[in-house]
Amino acid sequence: MGEQSEPDLGSRVDLRTDRPHPARVYDYLLGGKDNFAADREAAHKGLQANPDSRIPPRENRLFLRRAVRYLAEQGIDQFLDIGTGIPSAPNVHHVAQASNPRSRIVYVDNDPIVLAHARALLTSHPDGRTDYIDADLRDVDTILGSTALRNTLDLNRPVGLLLIAILHFVGDEHDPWNLVERLLAALPTGSYLALSHLTGDFRPEAWEQVAEVYRRQGVTMKVRPKQEIERFFTGLEPVEPGLQILPAWRPDLGEPTGHPAPSDAQVSVYGAVARKP
Repeated sequence: MGEQSEPDLGSRVDLRTDRPHPARVYDYLLGGKDNFAADREAAHKGLQANPDSRIPPRENRLFLRRAVRYLAEQGIDQFLDIGTGIPSAPNVHHVAQASNPRSRIVYVDNDPIVLAHARALLTSHPDGRTDYIDADLRDVDTILGSTALRNTLDLNRPVGLLLIAILHFVGDEHDPWNLVERLLAALPTGSYLALSHLTGDFRPEAWEQVAEVYRRQGVTMKVRPKQEIERFFTGLEPVEPGLQILPAWRPDLGEPTGHPAPSDAQVSVYGAVARKP
């Protein structure tokens, strides 16, 4: 295993299994086993509202791998992955370190079950390093002030900021655009943002029903139109082909999936990568 620090697995023992958590619902929709009855109930109600609800998580994982592969090709060897979710190999460090074994990755999530599985995220290549921060995306100061971040990443060199399928769980009242702006402000010129976000542009009624399922269970879900998602990239230089429904973003960097190509409406997630000038 590569150089790493051990997360404090004892500090967060309450898994709060009585209510769904996005990371565990996502895990269930991907076919994982690290979820509970409340997560499965929310997932099934979401599937009733939109039978294609398993497709966005799958396409998000594929987009994440393509984006990391692209960034590694640009020489990025440091990554900050916020909203990591339950480990599902290949994880970011597997993809990045396949290109450059010296790559360093900091994972961030606020679900205690992800923390409990964090050791799977710390199996770095010996020449690289990984670490984990137990924090909420909305608490930017905790993330940027973390010793784990400062000890693992050199913020004087470009970083790949990964916000994959996380911002639609942040309501407008928390100003997600400002959160992204503050994170990017801490990163130097030449850094990149890779982001994906659910949209209701294609099936507004179905996704509003899914969002309502989550809201009734105490989980915010805010699907946004393309124009609002584009705002996250304000001031950045978009990488071609810009903001696209996920399968259309550089499919040449992907691998055969064995699944038929989904329609834009089935995916209903936009994604893009952009460079900080």
